[in-house]
Order: sequence, then C-alpha cells, then structure tokens
Amino acid sequence: MSNTSAAAQQCPLCGQNNRCAVAQGLPAEQCWCMTASIDRDALARIPAADRGLRCICPGCGQATDDRVPATAPTAAAQVLR
Repeated sequence: MSNTSAAAQQCPLCGQNNRCAVAQGLPAEQCWCMTASIDRDALARIPAADRGLRCICPGCGQATDDRVPATAPTAAAQVLR
C-alpha cells in the first residue's frame, strides 16, 4: 500500500522533500535510492515513529562514506509498499 500524503514526501531528518518516487505514487524502481548508496547512520537516525512511513532525502542519505550498497534494500524499497 502506498502512502502519498504530504508527510510521506518529507524527510524525517531534515524536513525537506525526500524525492521518494513511491510517496509520489510512482514505481519504486524510479526512486533515487534505487541507484544510490545510503548512509547507514542516517537510516539509524530515522525516528522509530517514522520508520516504514517516511523516507530520507538524498542529502541526508548520502552524508557520509559508511553507506549501504545500492543493491541492498533501501528506504523506498522497504517503505510505503
């Protein structure tokens, strides 16, 4: 089930638009995170209440070098389905 609410399109870490394709009603394959490496620390900072509901934005997701490879399931792949 997709969550296309305005809140679902907001990064839970910085409040900016998270550019999540799923939150915009598009296929997950079109999301930026499907081809990006995601910062493990950023994923860990997502508040428990937002996990599975809101994705982080590219800026927050790519903040450090300790990243999850693009082949690993990422926020859009696990969230909002």
